[in-house]
Amino acid sequence: MGQPAKSRKTLTAHELAARLTASTTSRQFGFTLREASSEAVVIGMRVAKRHLQVHGVVHGGILAALADTAGGLSIYFHLPHGSRVATVEMKINYLETVARGEVLARAQVLRLGKNLGVVDCDITDDAKRLVGKALMTFAVIHRGAKQKRGRRG
Repeated sequence: MGQPAKSRKTLTAHELAARLTASTTSRQFGFTLREASSEAVVIGMRVAKRHLQVHGVVHGGILAALADTAGGLSIYFHLPHGSRVATVEMKINYLETVARGEVLARAQVLRLGKNLGVVDCDITDDAKRLVGKALMTFAVIHRGAKQKRGRRG
């Protein structure tokens, strides 16, 4: 994947951390930025009682939110300030259950085009087991682009 043009200013790791902290969802779930570079973004979450479903393991929706957050932030590293992304598709496989410890989502941009970005994400526990695998597609909304609204018919 090509690097962004040098004339465009992209977000820094510090700005990504601030964006994560500003997210109500990230604060509620306890997501923290562990690593950020143009190669990958890693988001962590310490498992708490609020994350567990009735069988005592982390709810799949929370793991999906963790992967989605890491994926979105990984694309921001390659976009100029003022750009936005929105998840348009996500496929996730849950491979193992997680009941305690820490979970990490490591997201890497596979392909970034003009309007779409594809991201791969590994979700691991603190024993380094691969507990989930996600593939996501994000719409890229460039600064100043007008949003189209669908018609109701």
